[in-house]
Amino acid sequence: MAFSLTFPATAWGLESFGPWSLVALRSVLAALVAGGVLLAARVPLPARRHWAGLAVVGGGVVVGFPLLTTLALQTSTTSHAAVVVGLLPLTTAVLGSLRTGERPSRAFWIAALAGAAVVIAFTVQQSGGALTTGDLYLFGALLVCAAGYTEGGRLARVMPGWQVIGWALVLCLPLAVAGSLVALPLEPVHLNAHGVLGLVWVAAGSTFLGLYVWYRGMAAIGVARASQLQLAQPLLTLVWSFLLLGEELSAAAPVAAVAVLVCIATTQRAGRRAGREAVTVRSGRESRPVRS
Repeated sequence: MAFSLTFPATAWGLESFGPWSLVALRSVLAALVAGGVLLAARVPLPARRHWAGLAVVGGGVVVGFPLLTTLALQTSTTSHAAVVVGLLPLTTAVLGSLRTGERPSRAFWIAALAGAAVVIAFTVQQSGGALTTGDLYLFGALLVCAAGYTEGGRLARVMPGWQVIGWALVLCLPLAVAGSLVALPLEPVHLNAHGVLGLVWVAAGSTFLGLYVWYRGMAAIGVARASQLQLAQPLLTLVWSFLLLGEELSAAAPVAAVAVLVCIATTQRAGRRAGREAVTVRSGRESRPVRS
């Protein structure tokens, strides 16, 4: 729900700020919120071995994804961008399996590929089969975001999810402040209610709150299985784009929605079954007598 409002809120933010200014200010505000929470809770600095992983999180979800998607939304509608980003669950599942060693079942991968196929078909149908500059930005955003999700999900196993995104934001604060100082004088600023609300949401809602609960969920059920829940994000964004931005909802959207929901249900069921089998195997091994 938090992530599904990101693109409409970004479109609102672009009414008041340029793309570079919006991304920089978003990171600054989110880092101030995160830093305040970390200070209030007196959280100690993470161990040195975790800083490289936090840098990947920051580069992927704090800098890379917001910047590339904001640039894409200058030429793409929010509904189109949301559907292209619907490939993110499969990308995250693949990287998560490589990075964390998770081994989802065959049924999981079939359902994940089916969900991605629905998203690709819907995107081609909406765009007429032609790739745009905005699509290239979005595909780049997929890769960097999937890397940030995967590394954040791994780190959330050893520290609370809010600390993962909190320290990643603090790590990126100097870069965000520098970006704000450079971009604001170069890009026009026209403050209005939509622009301010959009900025506040992408900073506090999408970046801090959304990533906190996202990483906490990934730590609880695994990167691959959690990633497939995000297949619902494009469908929710289509609804918000219709309600908040007045964008048209195509006749194919409800069909894609039902197909994607079926894929989500299948991946979650396959993930639970695989989890129970893994527990059974581990229990069986632990119950075996140790031979001298």
